Amino acid sequence: MTDATDFQGIPTTTLADLLGRAQVMDIGIRPLWDLVPRVAGPAFTVSCPPGDNLMLHAAIHRARPGSVIVVESGDLDYALAGGNVCAVAQRRGIAAFVADGLIRDLAEVRDMSFPVFARGVIPIPGEKKAVRPLNERVRCGGVRIGAGDVVVADEEGVVVVPDARRTQVLADAHAKLAAEAAETLDIWEAKHRARIDMILGANGFDG
Repeated sequence: MTDATDFQGIPTTTLADLLGRAQVMDIGIRPLWDLVPRVAGPAFTVSCPPGDNLMLHAAIHRARPGSVIVVESGDLDYALAGGNVCAVAQRRGIAAFVADGLIRDLAEVRDMSFPVFARGVIPIPGEKKAVRPLNERVRCGGVRIGAGDVVVADEEGVVVVPDARRTQVLADAHAKLAAEAAETLDIWEAKHRARIDMILGANGFDG
């Protein structure tokens, strides 16, 4: 069985080429500090209604080490988490947060080097009232994601590998990277020009 951490060495660009747009989160889900390392892990999914962060705070005590906690929220008025929540998550071995929402205490999060991919920051926290199930299917950054799907996130973006396809996608990714490594820029340039010229010619361009 392929482990989610096997994807640590696979760039999101490679995975996006293989999986297509539907598995790539939108550009609003981005790393919140510079030089964030690539993270890869199984999704632990959370749903929080606007203005409430209870279930994310519950999740940090329940997700297994190595998990990427993925949060459906869409709230742009209140923070889902802050410095202490991120510190506890990091101490418990959580790999990262990927949140369709906001956090606060960014300086603390950056100083502890805890990877957070989200829509931004805001200084006011949400409430803690709404109880929802954990590890249900959620939508984050426009992508449907279930518990156990592989989340790979780096400075290029966030890609979701469906759990049922992880073994084949990993094999295809390694094959693609090996082929690219064996191809010189001169070879790539020649193939690229031939392809572009063929497309242009087929569409009547004669310049």
